[in-house]
Amino acid sequence: MLAKNMADNLSKEKRSKVMASIKGKNTRPEMMIREILWSRGKRYRLHDRSIAGVPDISSKKRKVAIFIDGCFWHGCNTCYKEPKTNVDYWRNKMLQNKKRRGIVIGKLRKDDWMVLQFWEHEILRDTKGVVKEISRFL
Repeated sequence: MLAKNMADNLSKEKRSKVMASIKGKNTRPEMMIREILWSRGKRYRLHDRSIAGVPDISSKKRKVAIFIDGCFWHGCNTCYKEPKTNVDYWRNKMLQNKKRRGIVIGKLRKDDWMVLQFWEHEILRDTKGVVKEISRFL
């Protein structure tokens, strides 16, 4: 339970509702990339559950899996700032997220997939550069 003097000014129920409303699919960075790829004639699948890790964008034909990761949710080394409340929970969550992603990438590479992984800040800073990189493989 949060201490009363901590930075969180929401009730437990309200905080839970806010966190549950955060999108895991069709995020702004993902939509930016998809829109440009599609306009350039690149075709792909979205969130294909038959591929390990359910990549955001994929092509089974070309064996390409693309992950677009939010800096907070995946613990970006550049942008991630650890929350000041519930610290043990968030540390464990980030460690588990990173460990799970490593296992997924290892499995995909073992099966000869090209795995591309981009951070939210990379996409927001250089959308065209990211699209160019992805286009080489799609």
